[in-house]
Amino acid sequence: MIMKKILSLCLLVVLSDTSVAKAEIYKRIDADGHVTYSGTPFKGAKKIELTPLATEHAHNKSRKIEDEPVSFPKVDAETQKDRDNARKQILEAELTAEEKALSEALDDAKEGGVPVAQGNEKKVSEANLAAQKRVQMHEKNIEALRIELSNSSK
Repeated sequence: MIMKKILSLCLLVVLSDTSVAKAEIYKRIDADGHVTYSGTPFKGAKKIELTPLATEHAHNKSRKIEDEPVSFPKVDAETQKDRDNARKQILEAELTAEEKALSEALDDAKEGGVPVAQGNEKKVSEANLAAQKRVQMHEKNIEALRIELSNSSK
């Protein structure tokens, strides 16, 4: 299934180039359902009839690359500012929650490192490992949130 998607994508790329689109393409489906494409004829393959693709260059020369599409939604500056502020508040709240969760995970990691009774070393060790993983996860989350907050203030 993945191979078919890759082949279809490759065919789409090949066909999207107008210089290659004029080339002949051959397709064969074997008994197992595998599809094979080629630019040269081979046994059992059928020629695919292709129609030329329209290019944007012909009808869009007057439009600049940096122009927005006509259907692109417009948002006024005040609305965008409000959205940015709301996003910043959400990120700050998430950062506070993650810092609290990190503190709790650090406490759990400290408590889980000392065996309570002989014979429980394995359980304590597993609990300590899980607590350390939670600490690492919260540290990564905090780092990502701080990066996101610093990007939002630019």
